[in-house]
Amino acid sequence: MTEKTSRIHLDLHGATRRELGLARGTALRGTLPAAVEQYTELFRMIEVSPEREQAGVERILATLTAWRPELVEELTGIAEGAGVPLAAVVALNARTEILALGNRAAHECSTVTAEIDGHRFGVQTWDWHIEFDELWHTHAVSGPGYRYAGLTEQGIISKIGVNEAGLGLHFNILGHADDRPEGVPMHVLSGVVLSECATIAEALELIRSAPITSSSAFTMVDASGAVSVEMSPAGVFPIPEIAGSVQRTNHFQHETPLGAQKTELYEPDSSERLALVRERLAAGFPDAPDAMVRLLLSGEGQPPLTCVPDMTKAFGERWATLATIITDPDARTIRILDGMPPEAETGEWRVLTA
Repeated sequence: MTEKTSRIHLDLHGATRRELGLARGTALRGTLPAAVEQYTELFRMIEVSPEREQAGVERILATLTAWRPELVEELTGIAEGAGVPLAAVVALNARTEILALGNRAAHECSTVTAEIDGHRFGVQTWDWHIEFDELWHTHAVSGPGYRYAGLTEQGIISKIGVNEAGLGLHFNILGHADDRPEGVPMHVLSGVVLSECATIAEALELIRSAPITSSSAFTMVDASGAVSVEMSPAGVFPIPEIAGSVQRTNHFQHETPLGAQKTELYEPDSSERLALVRERLAAGFPDAPDAMVRLLLSGEGQPPLTCVPDMTKAFGERWATLATIITDPDARTIRILDGMPPEAETGEWRVLTA
């Protein structure tokens, strides 16, 4: 990891979901309240009122209580450990769903998988608001189910990761006209998939069992292949691997959810990024995992696969690549660079093993 920040790493253990939550909240007691404050400011900036936020939190809690009540116990443990209200922790974990109530254009993440010498790897940029750069960390989670490792934000159960069974998961936001904060939050679902699923097939079965009312794509890699699963209120639509690769930006590729996409959020940026990645793959497949990072570099005048913040803009408009990630499911490892693809060769990567 580069020295520009003192990035937190959590090694969490718990026999129950509640114990895991309590461990997470306690470890983040000094920084989690700042994440609550920053997301509250972001919600208000996009004109999500406290009343709409609270209504969404209540609906999500009801859904989780019916679907997997132990997840509510985990969120409660986080709140108690950090000394913040449960509603604030739910809102953090449901930040994708609450933000969907707004309608602001965004510049988001890019993901590619590739088969190299018979092994599959995933690479991703995580693009988010520069103001949140001090509010994410790496973690390794040992609790009920499979151990998993990766990165996430303060107070949030999961984001991008790999588990000890050999399943890697990458995360991209999508936008559908019917998105609403009511179903299982995507960041919570990520943690459930990583802790309960050994294969893509198992993950697909679990995802289809979940009540989903928001949109994201989990691009997953295991020993047998790769898939990008588009989730939305319209249903679950796997986008299969073709010629040894899956590519994902922030628009739907399946025609059914595409018909009700919030196109104004991510287009034309998302399609332009996807086209550039595919153009590069057509010109030559990467011959090593490290070479995959070069697929996500942006040159002068090119679509922003690497996102550099414009600090002349206001809060909520300063998009940055906060991390670059490579997953190796066969080795059960995830490599995380605290920075952008141009820093990949000179920066120091944090390597975690699930």
